[in-house]
Formats: sequence, C-alpha cells, structure tokens
Amino acid sequence: MAALAITAGTVSSVAATRGWEQQRTERSDARSAVKWSEVEVKTVRGAIIVTASQRVQIKVFTILGQLVSSETLTPGVWQLNMPAHGVYIVKANDLTCKVAV
Repeated sequence: MAALAITAGTVSSVAATRGWEQQRTERSDARSAVKWSEVEVKTVRGAIIVTASQRVQIKVFTILGQLVSSETLTPGVWQLNMPAHGVYIVKANDLTCKVAV
C-alpha cells in the first residue's frame, strides 16, 4: 500500500494549475453547504461547486489560511477539483463559509 505525502504548498499549486471549470449541468450528488441570494456553495467528493447568479469573487483557503484559489466567476455553475480531502474556507465576495471535501 502506497502513501501519499502532501507537502506545504502542494494544495495551492495543484488547484491553481487546474482552476475552476464551468459545468453544463448540476451534479445530483452535490450537498449544499450554504446558500446566499447570489451564490450557493456545494461539495461533492473531491470538489467544491459554486453556483452564481451574478459575477462573484471566490477565494478558497486551507484551514490553515493558505490561499488555494482566487478567481472571479461569471454566472453559472463552477467546479474546483481539490487534490486533497479536508476542510476549506470559501469566501464569496464578503460572505464566508467552511466546507468539508
């Protein structure tokens, strides 16, 4: 059985390389973490999904405060694949929530 070691900075660099991908449809297995008037944050195994009704600035941080992604998303459904399971902080404009991936 092999072990995967994730060093400091790995989550940031891998997630930033792949970035947010626009989705054509909503995933049926997504669990809603929080819903505000202009944005909804959901999670699925290994990813964070954001549904936005208008342009929104999204920042994702590790639980230790390391920036994983910072992006301005246009209206639609967006997915950020996470290379590591864990707890992340998602900031959408001025609103903040904690999600488990």
